[in-house]
Amino acid sequence: CEGRRREMAKPKRDELNQILFGYLNTINDTLQLFDQSPPPTQDKLSWNDVLQMSDHLSKQATIGGSYEKDRKPSVPQLTGAVWEACSNLKKLPATNVKAIGLAMTQVAVSVKDVLREMKEVKEACSSPEHDVSANQESGSLSSDEDDDDDLGDDLSPEELEVAKLVADIVSETLMVIKELIRDITGMIKVENPSDNGGFVDSLEKLLKLCQGIGVEIDELGACVYPPQELSLMKQTVERIKGKIGEIEAVVMGFKSSSSSDGFLRTCTRLQSLIQHTETELDARSEGEVVSKRKNVTL
Repeated sequence: CEGRRREMAKPKRDELNQILFGYLNTINDTLQLFDQSPPPTQDKLSWNDVLQMSDHLSKQATIGGSYEKDRKPSVPQLTGAVWEACSNLKKLPATNVKAIGLAMTQVAVSVKDVLREMKEVKEACSSPEHDVSANQESGSLSSDEDDDDDLGDDLSPEELEVAKLVADIVSETLMVIKELIRDITGMIKVENPSDNGGFVDSLEKLLKLCQGIGVEIDELGACVYPPQELSLMKQTVERIKGKIGEIEAVVMGFKSSSSSDGFLRTCTRLQSLIQHTETELDARSEGEVVSKRKNVTL
């Protein structure tokens, strides 16, 4: 009798094994899709294809979990993990344009944080006596605030002028990214799956350039704190200007470039501001060199 039950259960086990093997192969294919860079000759999938794949994966997991309900193997745990993964996939943007726009928005948030820090930068007190009197007047400084004062984020008048130049660049860069996001949002209807990925490639290039600018802005914001490195600031703003030029070239290549006039005007303002900042940094660097030579002579 026991042997007969085993023979009857064998077809179900075989069927379950086939389902699980198919499920495992699907997971491996999915992991390879996200882990490896596709070759240039491979066709790109739209987000709809990815969502269909996740639906297929969830159906396999559901079928696999419906077998052997009375027993408690590891299948239910795997099914739950797959359900969670599929739910996360379904939360992804439905189109490439939306996904890239969302990623650019994250860059804009990062740049906005740097701008907020720039606005919080304060000028150093003119004398130690002024520090003492200010502390006596407030009488309520916490130990945390004392620690903040020790961080060296107070600037001299000369350093504050440089910080204002940097803040202007960060502010205008934020405007450039916002205008770019606005233009990209308007391109949702332009996306065409039959263009062999050329349109999406251009958007991905824009995203990488924006992310690179975000990194440069972070570094530029860090350069404001003393001791300020003027040469490093100049190198950073030069890289930002170069990336802005590349972004302009890509945007002008779109058929709807006529709708990007606001973005291009913002880019022009930023480049002019960077050029002015470079001139100021050069003058201040020369002044520092002359001052150091005088000190050595004395």
